[in-house]
Amino acid sequence: MRWTAAAAGIAFACLTMPGAAAQDAGPASNPALSTGQGETEAHPYLGGRIYQATAFGNSFMVPTPDGNVIIDTSNARAAERHHAWLTKVSGAPVRYVILTHAHTDHSGGLPLWRGPGTHVIAQEKEGEFLDYRARLSGLLATRASAQYTKTGRTVVSHANPGNHAAGPLADIVFDKEYRFTLGGLTFVCFAAPGETPDMLNVWIPELKALFIGDNYYQSFPNLYTLRGTEPRPALDYVASIDKVLALKPAIVLPSHGVPIEGADTVQRVLTRYRDAILYVHDATVKGMNEGKDVYTLMRDVKLPPSLDVGEDYGKIAWSVRGIYDAYIGWFDGDPASIYPVSPDEAYAELTRLAGGADAVAARAQALIADHRAATALRLTSAALAADPASKAALKARIAAFEALLAASRNSNENGWLRKGLFDAKAALAGPATGEEP
Repeated sequence: MRWTAAAAGIAFACLTMPGAAAQDAGPASNPALSTGQGETEAHPYLGGRIYQATAFGNSFMVPTPDGNVIIDTSNARAAERHHAWLTKVSGAPVRYVILTHAHTDHSGGLPLWRGPGTHVIAQEKEGEFLDYRARLSGLLATRASAQYTKTGRTVVSHANPGNHAAGPLADIVFDKEYRFTLGGLTFVCFAAPGETPDMLNVWIPELKALFIGDNYYQSFPNLYTLRGTEPRPALDYVASIDKVLALKPAIVLPSHGVPIEGADTVQRVLTRYRDAILYVHDATVKGMNEGKDVYTLMRDVKLPPSLDVGEDYGKIAWSVRGIYDAYIGWFDGDPASIYPVSPDEAYAELTRLAGGADAVAARAQALIADHRAATALRLTSAALAADPASKAALKARIAAFEALLAASRNSNENGWLRKGLFDAKAALAGPATGEEP
């Protein structure tokens, strides 16, 4: 199969699989993930000057007398119904497609919208970002499958297409800003790095409308995502949101979830969001300068109630570690970390000293009963490092996963816990790995 930018999106196959994130997230999931279920048409805003087709990833149409502009195209699964809904609103030619960034839940539907004379606009780091995703496509596909699994069963990919295997999506790319006029409206595309380095926002001054991509959604952002990502600098988010606030938009349309409407509401919501990100960044940096280790900061950095924007998708602890590691890298200051010795080797030795896997598993069960399931999970890792077939350790591990799942309110965390639970049950039942080739 010829490798293309679309194929690079296997790294985010979770967003194009049947019943993807919206169903997999569970009953306590982020509302943005389940947005659009049961919808049958596009929603008009500003009296029909803008239409939103809603799903996990939204698609937008701005109809004009001289043709239409599409902003984001959702994933391949949602794109067909979005295309049908929006072309029902207007069948005029699509003059421009603007991609807020290259994630496939924004670019997966591009083939449906690209016609003769259609220009596709992206920020110039799109190509580099697509190459990064293609380069690690095997790993990212496997990890994304785990993050968004509903059953715990995962799909393994070993794709390894090369360093520069992705093709471009856009024919117009820009560094800081690109603008054009169409049908009496001005479209200002400007670089807004945040969730991705190629993120752009779109400002239509005549409508006072701002399309913010993934730099805002209804949860603390994924400053680090468990499926794996390049660093997402917190201060980039802050600077990009500041640009939006300075424009004083009357409506902000995110690519996940519903718009923020009303100038005052926009200022209040985005200021709080920005301040939450800045608070976590500054508290982490302060702790680093005080010599605190990353696990202490992951545990201790909390948002004050006035800035609590929820952790249904991104999570503070993961963001703290993402900030910490992005600033100083993998070395944690412990000289033991500089040698190629896996922690599992030490785990196994300590487990033997403690009396074996069964003894450690018994202690893990006691910790679960004491509502310390995360610590218990660590102990089961130690026990299994010493004896991978220990039924007592596997049973304790299953119990730890079940306790953590019962307490979790984060959709990404849920996926990884379900994967761990599936794998532990499979190991207890027999030789199967719990993964599909």
